[in-house]
Amino acid sequence: MSHNTAPLVIVMGVSGSGKTTVGQLLAQRLGVPYAEGDDFHPAPNVAKMRAGHPLDDEDRRPWLDEIARWLVGHADSGGVVTCSALKRRYRDRLTSAAPHVFFLHLDGSPELIAARITARRGHFMPPDLLRTQFADLEPLGGEEAGAVIPIDGTPQETTALAHAAVTAS
Repeated sequence: MSHNTAPLVIVMGVSGSGKTTVGQLLAQRLGVPYAEGDDFHPAPNVAKMRAGHPLDDEDRRPWLDEIARWLVGHADSGGVVTCSALKRRYRDRLTSAAPHVFFLHLDGSPELIAARITARRGHFMPPDLLRTQFADLEPLGGEEAGAVIPIDGTPQETTALAHAAVTAS
């Protein structure tokens, strides 16, 4: 990292891209705290998604604010947090709170991710909302600190790519 603190990382991407798995493994490799972005959603957001309705920008505001607070609290110690961060304005909001944050965009085909969502159990995000997430996804801009990580390998392979990107930055 280009600054003198431990890495502060947001693992981003659409639902089902492996954010939780890779985020946990990456935090272990980096020796920093991990936070699950879904845990920052207020109950009405979870209920809305469970009912099959996508969140709008206003729904995401308190969620992004909580993630931003977590980032600020871990700016010196470092950490890894998951957050879909689909739109540039969401990433800008998080970067304004934590300027040294590094984004890892877990990227895969809609078919691969749909298969993963269909196979998982116990998550509030229904497979039907995946298309809205891909529609909202704005790729990382060249001036954004981050890297795009392919997810077609194993979780360990994806984590190794993510770790290499973070430590090279």
